Amino acid sequence: MLKLISAVTIAFLSVCSANVWARPFTDAAGRVVEIPDNVTRVLTAGPPASVLVYVLAPEKLTGWVREPNAQEKEFLLPSARDLPTYGRLTGQGGTANMEAVIAAKPDLIIDVGSVNPTYVSLADKVQQQTGIPYVLIDGSFENSAKTLRQVGELLGVSPRAEELAAYAETTLKDLGEGLAKVPAGERPNVYYGRGPEGLETGLFGSINLEILEAAGATNAAAAAGKGGLTNVSLEQVLGWNPDIILGASSKFISAVKSDPSWASVAAVKNGKVFAAPSLPFGWFDSPPGINRLIGIRWLEALLYPKVFDVDLKADVQKFFKLFYQVEVTDAQLDTLLKGAIEKP
Repeated sequence: MLKLISAVTIAFLSVCSANVWARPFTDAAGRVVEIPDNVTRVLTAGPPASVLVYVLAPEKLTGWVREPNAQEKEFLLPSARDLPTYGRLTGQGGTANMEAVIAAKPDLIIDVGSVNPTYVSLADKVQQQTGIPYVLIDGSFENSAKTLRQVGELLGVSPRAEELAAYAETTLKDLGEGLAKVPAGERPNVYYGRGPEGLETGLFGSINLEILEAAGATNAAAAAGKGGLTNVSLEQVLGWNPDIILGASSKFISAVKSDPSWASVAAVKNGKVFAAPSLPFGWFDSPPGINRLIGIRWLEALLYPKVFDVDLKADVQKFFKLFYQVEVTDAQLDTLLKGAIEKP
């Protein structure tokens, strides 16, 4: 009888212990995942999640999915610059494997971005194979404040998350109020080119062009339909005749400005070809994460200079101090904004 009581007691204490050390969390896919009460190590499944965890709790980030280059490291906390690189679990060219995931000894795996059956299946598979809780977080730009608060609560850093979320809310509120003053006919038609050739872009509804649509501009490539990233031809871009061209690659920007094939485009004729800032993370895309909040201030200054009263350099310094926890010098500002704004 004593042995039976002991066994029951042990079982009861085990259940109680599990309840103390774990809590249910319903993620963006509706999956109920048991999360440790005290999360100290987080593995991120892709770049947007890496940025999110870095800005909220860099001390909890186990490593990068891609090693930051020397220029990027300049704008990151010294403690985070040389974290291990273990590859990515999601997206094209996933490079992480289960051994690397387990070796990182995370308390939690987080993925941020689009939520569809492919990502759900991967999350379930990894969680089953490793026993590590894996949550999917909605990464849509309009929900930036909500995302910051939700993941801040998960990581036990709600006060910091609230500060960042308040910034996000103010940014989107100011954007909406400003755009209300811009008639539809005065909003530019913009082409955004990815890669060295600049002929990869996003269709209507693409998460990679989400910030452009949030800024009230027309995505030139929306004329080709709805979807994600796609390759287009030079002839298509010429036909769209964008008012402004934005590029993720300096090689592409240089080619647009010098190649006669582009000379007939309105953006080229009017000197409206700009580089999308990219340090330490993309301001427009790459990745399509919380880093895009500073991209809103850049786009306000670039697309609607007569409507928005933007002190871009001051805004950049404020954002980098608040989100990335680094001070930016005047010389660094010039590096960050090179080719991204009109010369005075």
